[in-house]
Amino acid sequence: MQALADILARTGPRTGAELAAAGGFTDILALWRACHAAGLVLRRTGRRYMRLDTAVDGYARLSPSIRREFLTYTLAGLPGQEADLDRRAAELERNAADISREKLDLARESVCMALASLPDEPLILRNVAFMIAGDITYRMAHRVPRPEKSSGQMVRGSDLDIIIVTADSLPESAAQSLDDAIYRQKHYLLTHPNHQEEIDYVLKPVEKVRQQLAFDRFEHMVACKILCECQLLYGSPFLFGEIMKLVEASGVRARLDALQAAAETFRDNAEHILQDPVATAASGENPLDLFYTREEGDEIY
Repeated sequence: MQALADILARTGPRTGAELAAAGGFTDILALWRACHAAGLVLRRTGRRYMRLDTAVDGYARLSPSIRREFLTYTLAGLPGQEADLDRRAAELERNAADISREKLDLARESVCMALASLPDEPLILRNVAFMIAGDITYRMAHRVPRPEKSSGQMVRGSDLDIIIVTADSLPESAAQSLDDAIYRQKHYLLTHPNHQEEIDYVLKPVEKVRQQLAFDRFEHMVACKILCECQLLYGSPFLFGEIMKLVEASGVRARLDALQAAAETFRDNAEHILQDPVATAASGENPLDLFYTREEGDEIY
């Protein structure tokens, strides 16, 4: 497409989103196809990681979706612009890492604020592990505005996935107080004009973690996948260590590796099909099902 070459010759390498804005392109799938077919040089930044989706045979697909990866994490350039592509790719990766670090700090600060409101903070610090998961752990967080799924209110990109695991001995009253405090922080971040961030969290005892490590149904598979990507955010490092020992002993990492391989095959096939409109029509697939993913915030158990 000559229009793409003209834009890139004038501006240098652009992300998919920048190309769409510069050329007034509204059909993102058509733009993605043009970028793959026009002899351009494409440079993908960041990394791909697995998401689980009931709409996919075998459940496994890669994140970011093809569309999100193209718009936010992929650069298009012309032959001869390789040095500029390298420079901009490094810039994009630094930006994603900076956003991830800022969101990580905000998640930790939010947990601290929640605990500061509780009379039994020392008890909780000894008996609770607060873990971070999702885009932040892969240094792939972004600030692309999106609607929060329950209210429709716009939030600033990647949510803060916080997994809270309590010792089985923690009194139910303390766990309920903690749940209430975290929910208040969730509401504060969502509604405050200086934040507009979403905390997506789950609170569960170690006993539930043991049940989920059976890996015997979809919700348990998702919980296991999230546990395997978690990093300690706050709270008890000793409880976190116990949880990770349970994860390693369960053998779920090997099963998740097999799903990762299946997800990579699914992505390769989807991209091959989508590049050809005729093949897409013949496949019987809805191209948007291949191009997008379901709201990733659904993945927390």
